[in-house]
Amino acid sequence: MAELAAIVVGAGFSGLCAGIQLRKAGIESFVILEKEHGVGGTWRDNTYPGAACDIPSHLYSYSFEPNPAWSRVHGGQPEILAYLEHCATKYGLRPHLRFGTRVVGAVFDEATGLWKVEVDQGPPLVARALILGNGALHLPAIPDLPGLGSFAGKAFHSARWDHAHDLRGKRVAVIGTGASTIQFVPQIAPDVAHLDVYQRTPPWIMPKADRPIGARERWILEHVPGAHWLRRTGLYWLFESRVLAFAFAPRLNQLAERLVRGHLAKVVPDPALRAKLTPNYRLGCKRVLISNDFYPALQRDNVELVTDRIAAIEPSGIRTADGTLREVDTLIFGTGFRVVDYLASMRIVGREGHELNDVWKTSVRNYLGINVSGFPNLFLLMGPNTGLGHNSMVFMIEAQVHYTVDALRAMRARDLSTIEVRPEIEQAFRAELAGKLSKTVWTSGCDSWYQAPTGEVLLWPGFTFDYWRRTRTVNLADYRVEARLPPRAHLTFAEAAAI
Repeated sequence: MAELAAIVVGAGFSGLCAGIQLRKAGIESFVILEKEHGVGGTWRDNTYPGAACDIPSHLYSYSFEPNPAWSRVHGGQPEILAYLEHCATKYGLRPHLRFGTRVVGAVFDEATGLWKVEVDQGPPLVARALILGNGALHLPAIPDLPGLGSFAGKAFHSARWDHAHDLRGKRVAVIGTGASTIQFVPQIAPDVAHLDVYQRTPPWIMPKADRPIGARERWILEHVPGAHWLRRTGLYWLFESRVLAFAFAPRLNQLAERLVRGHLAKVVPDPALRAKLTPNYRLGCKRVLISNDFYPALQRDNVELVTDRIAAIEPSGIRTADGTLREVDTLIFGTGFRVVDYLASMRIVGREGHELNDVWKTSVRNYLGINVSGFPNLFLLMGPNTGLGHNSMVFMIEAQVHYTVDALRAMRARDLSTIEVRPEIEQAFRAELAGKLSKTVWTSGCDSWYQAPTGEVLLWPGFTFDYWRRTRTVNLADYRVEARLPPRAHLTFAEAAAI
């Protein structure tokens, strides 16, 4: 069984970035395992009407692969997926991709310092490093509602949109008012006979600064030296400044709240509807959404916002706590993803038989969101405490991949068998984050997917450039390292890297 330098799980933004940088580092002995049959991750799965990114595309893209041809400021799902397909081809990742291969589990072998990865298709794989780039937005969250199994109509999650199901003329119920819902509701509202939107907590919604990008502007971005860099840099600092209100200057947040409430009052003149749509928690505590057409869609004659608690799902519709039965033909869940459980579909077993999902039940401990003590040679991308409430996750992904590849270079240069963050370093990092997070809006009292069941907030509590600075170079003093033993039945690291 040949030893690989690395196994990468997932072929979205994270996994593709890892593959590209591994190749740039001269490491060719790796595979990218993808459970589906194409690249793209979130942007392959979420094909619902109106799917688009909240971050402008000139920033929500790789820094090393600028795309001056975006057709809109906020690119839509087909365009983002096409960009990722392009990157996979341009950077020679096709031979490394293994589609239709789901990782069942991975076990670290302490004797050899290798990860043995079990897959559902074919024999197990062995690698020096395991890189998890499967992301947190791939396991749809469907609430456990009484009677759900009895519903006689069509039901699906927005991330598994049934395009074969014609919504025209149907009575439709949408449960949840998160980022996906506010994008697809305006798209389907004109076609359905009636639409009930069930809201548990009103989101903060800001206007969306979206527009088409004309041919002349695209030409400038492609041909004028520095034009694209200036656009991307300007966007970065514009979005980076938002963390000031969330983490450092509460008065700025209060000012922003007044502005957003003013916008709500302007576009929703009905005081009763406006009251239902007014958040009762701090701006930024939950994900801030952007839209220009969600509020108008809710004011259509065939649309009703329902805030009564759902008591049960019945064969013909939804019964709320006040006893009302609203009959529907189609049920759509816009209820987000199982963010904390994003590794639940696989067993990651480290030293002494400890399983990562079990370890995280008591504390989502980690170092830089990349390493976990007790799990040598394991690297997480988009791991805990690297999520953002203000800027582009692609920026964070690139920083994490740089750090991971730097660690693999160090292992190869020093002929190391394992690299494992020291428990005291991990503990110090967790204590630092807890102190910083306690002063932010994210711990101001709301419930959100930013939090683990333990109550720990899983976001990065400050500037992204600080995270970038911390991940420039691996400091081996922060890690327990073990030298490689003379090779026996497996290939040497150098030999595996040359495969």
